[in-house]
Amino acid sequence: MTRELRSARYGAVLTFVLAGLMVGTMTVRIPALTDKLGLSEATVGTILLAWGLGALVTMQSMRRVMARVGSRAVLRAGGPLTALGLLGVALAPDLPLLLVAATLFGMAFGTVDVAMNAQGSAVEQAYGRPLMNGMHAGWCVGAIGAGGLGSLAIAAGLPFTVHVALIALVSLPVLVLVGRTYLPESPAAASAAAGERRRLPAIVYLLGAIMFFAFMVEGTVADWNGLYMRDELGAPEAVAALGYPVFEAGMLIARLTGDRLRVRFGVRGMLTVSGVATAGFFAVVLLAPAATVAVSAMFFVGLGVATISPLTLSLAGTATGTPGPAIAQAGAMGYAGLLLGPVVIGFLSDATSLRTALGIGVVLGVLIALSARLLPRHEPATISPLPVRERVEAAA
Repeated sequence: MTRELRSARYGAVLTFVLAGLMVGTMTVRIPALTDKLGLSEATVGTILLAWGLGALVTMQSMRRVMARVGSRAVLRAGGPLTALGLLGVALAPDLPLLLVAATLFGMAFGTVDVAMNAQGSAVEQAYGRPLMNGMHAGWCVGAIGAGGLGSLAIAAGLPFTVHVALIALVSLPVLVLVGRTYLPESPAAASAAAGERRRLPAIVYLLGAIMFFAFMVEGTVADWNGLYMRDELGAPEAVAALGYPVFEAGMLIARLTGDRLRVRFGVRGMLTVSGVATAGFFAVVLLAPAATVAVSAMFFVGLGVATISPLTLSLAGTATGTPGPAIAQAGAMGYAGLLLGPVVIGFLSDATSLRTALGIGVVLGVLIALSARLLPRHEPATISPLPVRERVEAAA
């Protein structure tokens, strides 16, 4: 194992950490943002939608870009641009400029989200063993770190502008420096990319659908869990707020162990079990007689859903000669679920009740388990050591 390969792995993990930190920081300080500019809840929803749509647009357009230039070039540009986009959000003095900044931040993040997963797939294949779950654990670390730093910033009385700008200004030079560690695409992958820009195998779209279901669950938990705990189960706001961090803690533990479990059980088996676990424990949340039971069950929902997106992206990365276009397609489909899930819950809760609407989480878990059975029993034998030293020397 070369020093370049170890550096590439650490660089990929650090990229996931910084991405989670930047996105989490904006999310954590949304209440302070509403106070800064006097925004209504509907306006905040519009800002988040602009951010999400910006990310989705660039994700969907990344297939050809990734096929042409590869993940290393995209990350070297997209990482610093994401930090600059967050800085723009921090400094925006009014609503129109905030909408522009949020959209640009989302667009830059969309490029990073696709490219860091493609880079992770390249590193994974170079190592010759599963690593993607561990890289996604980096995202959880960044998101949890954003929550902790956000709490400290609030306790210290740091305003929104200062806190968010500091995170952006610290992330910017780190992302520039970590760009030196990324692996170039192999010559074989680069030559294969030309034939893959238009047509992708059906398994990529199946994996995208599974990821869509999983991200709908994640978006539903993030946006509606606290309200459900407070309004339906009568939990105090402090207890209701525990649901999401407990969910994230479950996700972190699952991702730290997921790569070892994949070696033993394979993607198909893990996704089936994950879907069943997601459905079962989400049902426990909905049937819980008290908020403490529901909060505890959220930990196991996190355990169940955590490995689905890393597994689907990793398998998509092996479906073609180069990981970028397939990961871009599957990632865009998955991210659409993250945006759509909370909206669907909102409409269903208006028509029925919030508890009934959240039943979609159980349905999504079942769909994940059923869809996983359509995957091949044996994974493609494409996670094998690649000539990393030759690629590094050729790129130098």
